[in-house]
Amino acid sequence: MPAETSTHSPDTPDAPDREHMPERPPDIAHGKTIIFAGCLGMAYTQLTLCPAGIAFARHLGGSGLHIGILGAIPTGMLFLQFLSAVVANHLEYRRGLWMSVSIVQRLILLPVALGPFLFPGVSPGFWLWGFLGMSALNHGLLHFASPLWMSWMGDYLPRSRLSRFWGVRHLWMQWAGAASLLFASYLLQSYTDGIQTAFAILIVVAAILGVSDILLFWPVFEPPVTKITETSIRKVLAEPFRHGDFRSFISFMSFWHFAAMVGAPFISLFLLAEVGMPLSRLLLLWMFCWVGGAVCSARIGRLAERFGHRPILILCTLMKSSNMLALILTPNDPEIAFWMLIPVFILDSILNAGFVVATNGFMLTKSPSGNRTMFIAAGTALAGFVGGVTSVICGGLLTWDGLDSVIPGIPLSAYRTLFAVSIVLRIASVLLAVRIRESGSHGTRHVVSQLIGATPLRLIHFPVGLFRSATQNDVSETVVES
Repeated sequence: MPAETSTHSPDTPDAPDREHMPERPPDIAHGKTIIFAGCLGMAYTQLTLCPAGIAFARHLGGSGLHIGILGAIPTGMLFLQFLSAVVANHLEYRRGLWMSVSIVQRLILLPVALGPFLFPGVSPGFWLWGFLGMSALNHGLLHFASPLWMSWMGDYLPRSRLSRFWGVRHLWMQWAGAASLLFASYLLQSYTDGIQTAFAILIVVAAILGVSDILLFWPVFEPPVTKITETSIRKVLAEPFRHGDFRSFISFMSFWHFAAMVGAPFISLFLLAEVGMPLSRLLLLWMFCWVGGAVCSARIGRLAERFGHRPILILCTLMKSSNMLALILTPNDPEIAFWMLIPVFILDSILNAGFVVATNGFMLTKSPSGNRTMFIAAGTALAGFVGGVTSVICGGLLTWDGLDSVIPGIPLSAYRTLFAVSIVLRIASVLLAVRIRESGSHGTRHVVSQLIGATPLRLIHFPVGLFRSATQNDVSETVVES
């Protein structure tokens, strides 16, 4: 499959070179700091977004609709990235605003986690909606801060070897995510009948790790914001959509979020409510999910650097229906389901790692320094809004008895019906993935032929070897080049 030729709008500025940026010493420690901070940030994310939150909501009386809203919040609040992009063009430096907003964000869930203990007389319904409201604020602040950080990293890190560095960073973040879920699993096993207490402990630990993540960036060098001369908000907002390569990426991401969010937000609820899997066991299952990505992330980063981001996205999209199909076939036996889904979740983790490395790499390399935050917002926010609306609607449908169906003689529950619809939509999204435009990328069939010719040892590197070869070489070379 031949790679598409890149086309640029005449109104889109090319990314400027760095010759006018202030010089700073090539501090290798900063590259390692970015990786370590990412691990702390991943731990925060996993402890606050793990299935313990769903169990906490159900403990407070939450239904499928509430879980649908909870699943919609992370993507539904992405529209705030557009506001962040507008604000960023009026800043000289991003660090102060980003750190202030991010520290508040990392502490925002503490009131609702500790509130039931401080005010035991307040009704569970109040805390349920308080949890949903604080979750919305949590993700709103996160998404406001995200383009500021991505823009900072896009100016700080060099374009050469960027995907490789991102892959190494994601590798260690995956291990941090797995360790966090392992901790959460043992904690919840100790508090089998006390989800309220366990959830409070998780949020307190998450807040400490999350704030530490933000503070680690204080000494990291920040180039000044590259401002654009255009001040019309309408034109600034429209610029990413007039960029040929980026427009095709936005179209794919929007449809993909629609396809994925039909089923993805309800995986944990399905395993808890219908299959009957214990919460601590479910967290162990998600821990195995992170292991696959941890083992393969560095390799995926090198593949993206060598072959381009487009073929990686196509391959991951093509295979992302596997988890939905496995969930449809999962029996309502917690023990069998656990062992059956471990390899499925590991494969899905590898595919998720490919998505993260490829999408972040595409956005950072295809966005110009001027207006970079708006390009990043356009690449995620519109798709997030589509996904958020989809999640709420599907969550509401779970409360409708008529959603149960029969497909060629096989009875499907409401959850499995949503998974089946998601499979069809995920397969259809491949048609948009192949239309992504990225100059210099290889054809997907060429990449597949290269992967088939590789030995399993080359495809999956043992983490200890990765620490020596990937971290010491890839990180050092990347930051020195910057």
